[in-house]
Amino acid sequence: MSENNQKFITVSEKGVILAVKLTPNASKNEIIGYCDEYVKIKVSAPPNENKANKKLTEFAADFFDVAKSNVELIAGDKSRLKKLLIKNVSEEFVKQKIFVHDKIET
Repeated sequence: MSENNQKFITVSEKGVILAVKLTPNASKNEIIGYCDEYVKIKVSAPPNENKANKKLTEFAADFFDVAKSNVELIAGDKSRLKKLLIKNVSEEFVKQKIFVHDKIET
């Protein structure tokens, strides 16, 4: 499980930044895997009216077991490629949660 130098995880002074490729309108909310560049996440909400972004931050808060106020969308508001800031977690904790999923091809 010791993956090194993943580009989808960056540590900042505010927390851990996670690069995400989002797929809206899925049947359920889930992480389906990761590659070197991003974590692929599906959410059940549609992409309009910011619903998918809201569902993504809620899902990430639940997944990483932090308060919703500790997850912030910091880039990619209107794109499928996004960056989430997750506060009050360590890089190692995020890696442990992500690396239980399969590595995917881009």
